Amino acid sequence: MVEIKPKEYWPIVYRKEYNVTFFGLENLHPFDSKKWAHIYKILKNTLGLNQSNIYVPDEITNDELLTIHDEKYLKSLKWSCVAARISEIPVVALFPNFLVQRQYLRPIRFQVGGTRLAGKIARKEGVAINLGGGFHHCSKNRGGGFCPYADISLVVNDALQENDCKLVMIIDLDAHQGNGYERDFIGNSKVFIIDVFNKNIYPKDTYAETAISKAVKLDFFIQDYEYLTTVESALIESLMKVKPDFIIYNAGTDILKGDKLGLLSITPEGLIQRDEMVFKLAKQNNIPLVMLTSGGYHKSTANIIAASLQNLVHQGLVKPSQVE
Repeated sequence: MVEIKPKEYWPIVYRKEYNVTFFGLENLHPFDSKKWAHIYKILKNTLGLNQSNIYVPDEITNDELLTIHDEKYLKSLKWSCVAARISEIPVVALFPNFLVQRQYLRPIRFQVGGTRLAGKIARKEGVAINLGGGFHHCSKNRGGGFCPYADISLVVNDALQENDCKLVMIIDLDAHQGNGYERDFIGNSKVFIIDVFNKNIYPKDTYAETAISKAVKLDFFIQDYEYLTTVESALIESLMKVKPDFIIYNAGTDILKGDKLGLLSITPEGLIQRDEMVFKLAKQNNIPLVMLTSGGYHKSTANIIAASLQNLVHQGLVKPSQVE
């Protein structure tokens, strides 16, 4: 009998189909629509990642999306004008919808599949990272801010359907308020939301704010020390109040100094410290955690995310595990 040896996998989810190209029109949006490929390339060179030692997700199906989205909303994405509003590139409205689906929405559906897969891996192995995902402005019936599908709401629902998961915590450290999933979980006592955001920028959704368990509203251009101490205080206070069974960490990099949409002033070193802090707190409290890369509009975003992930590996907070 041939012995089947366990194979080592990094708890990282990615595939090349994540990346958005739209005949150059993607350059009209400040978001780096190929940042996921850039992150992967760096980690391939530094950590030795390849398609055989990471997790490669499938495209999320329409039936899976219907577990969180209204059918009417999903059908609305067949209108190019709706996708243009969500993508924030008005000229997209002029293109046939089959091109919009292929060039914009399909890559995002692969990322949503990646978020769902990463959530399952994290709950089994303790930690997982989707190099994409984190579409926190999308709710069950409305997209916005480049977010056409509600992957965070989807993975929350997945976790809560498991018998041993009674409480999910969302730690949203993107510079923008995560109003999409917040609208989905207003009044839901099984979801504890920590949202640290610049109060002066999009989306300013006061209705969605009612879902936030711990809101930290930042002013323009906050710097490392104040930011890190504020975030740490919010996390420790929250973890003293509740003990979640699962953490979804929305790790936006639009907090970086020079990001024209986030308008905060955090250095790369500060961002790396932030991610390490979140992972350490999850590990110390023995809580499974999934990380999503979310927003970030700085030209060096991919380099900094890769550096942060390399630091997590160096600190022993992310490592490969053996899978049969």
